[in-house]
Amino acid sequence: MTLLTSARRRTKRVYYGWWVSITGAFNMLISSGPTFQASSVLFRAIEDEYGWSRAAITGVASFGRFGGALLGPMEGWLTDKFGSAKMVLLGFTMGGLGLIFFARVESILTYYIAFFILSLGFSIGGFTPSMAAVNSWMPHRRSSAMSFVIAGSSAGGFLVPAIVWGIQTYGWRDTVTVIGIITLAAGPLVARVLAKKLPDPASMNRLVRRTTRKRKHGGQPGGLGHDFTPSEALRTRAFWGLSFTHMLTNFSVGALSAHLFFQLTGDNGVNLSDQAAGSILVMQTIVAFSAQLTGGVIGDRVEKRYAIAVFALIQAAGLGVLAIAGNYPMAVLFALLWGIGFGGRTPILHAMRGDYFGRKHYGTILGMSAFPMALGMTISPLIVGLVFDRQDTYETVLFVLAGAAVLASMTILAATRPKPPESRQRKRPTTIPTVAEPGQV
Repeated sequence: MTLLTSARRRTKRVYYGWWVSITGAFNMLISSGPTFQASSVLFRAIEDEYGWSRAAITGVASFGRFGGALLGPMEGWLTDKFGSAKMVLLGFTMGGLGLIFFARVESILTYYIAFFILSLGFSIGGFTPSMAAVNSWMPHRRSSAMSFVIAGSSAGGFLVPAIVWGIQTYGWRDTVTVIGIITLAAGPLVARVLAKKLPDPASMNRLVRRTTRKRKHGGQPGGLGHDFTPSEALRTRAFWGLSFTHMLTNFSVGALSAHLFFQLTGDNGVNLSDQAAGSILVMQTIVAFSAQLTGGVIGDRVEKRYAIAVFALIQAAGLGVLAIAGNYPMAVLFALLWGIGFGGRTPILHAMRGDYFGRKHYGTILGMSAFPMALGMTISPLIVGLVFDRQDTYETVLFVLAGAAVLASMTILAATRPKPPESRQRKRPTTIPTVAEPGQV
């Protein structure tokens, strides 16, 4: 009894925002697993059963991402208006039912409809409400807390072997049905954690002052800062600097999600066996997962813009290595560089939005940024595929993607902290009207 009481006391001493962050990680583990991390496994099983063209089968991924990008601003606005808990409950219900429907498709039309429903559900209840909740609860450790959520998405990759086993043992339909049931059960649990009311602003300000040293970097030392409205954010250079940086770095994320295995195993690529290429994918996931957690800590301690610039250059170096890789050690070097670059910069980018624009409208502002972010991931697989069909190699396009990441390391430096509108107005000189003297014109 004494040990149990002591454990309960220690649990209560943990700031509730960390539980929100851990719950966000669990959210992403569930919501990103079947639609992102394990999507290629499902696509292969469907191809084996129906024999549809690969373009038709994999096209639902771009279809779902583009739909999520278009609805991103609305999802963010709904999150700000109704709260993260209600959005998670709605989204996980849609996602779970969509998965169960997906397990029963018999035609290409129902295949696309079901995938759109489950993708929209996980988009509504997944990333945006989780990040909005963490942004509100963790103004003093944003990067570290957000790194948990983002690492949860990478952790979904560790579930892929279990999903593969389920498909091989019980078939893809039963496996997807089980995932759908798990999703329906997880929704209320996640929503309950996120439903807790935030402390009052005075208490949050005291927390920030108590736990944050005054620094000159992207954090919010000494208070919560100004809550920018969406229209105010759109008029800042910081909003567009962050959005374009995210888009430029995401070009390669979308491209590799669709083409990396082909580059690793192709005759004109690294030319590895399937097993060796699979080990590279696992290594990349582990490194990215570790870098996301480490990047969050770094983002709370140094100037965020400079940290992102360095990570973007490391990501670019990884793409350059992949372009010229011809053996397993070079592929390992790619996995290390890519995992560090991609993993490290992601949580810091999202934390900067909270630092710059505040808590009240974070969901809407994140949603508005989602379109250019998702645009990079949506169009790059198609463009890379078209280039490969013409050149029969990925080398040139990988160097182009590396160049985009280098450009991102420059655009992020322009995303300086915006000044609150009222402070800009106060600094404007006041013009005092004068009365002209007789005879003056």
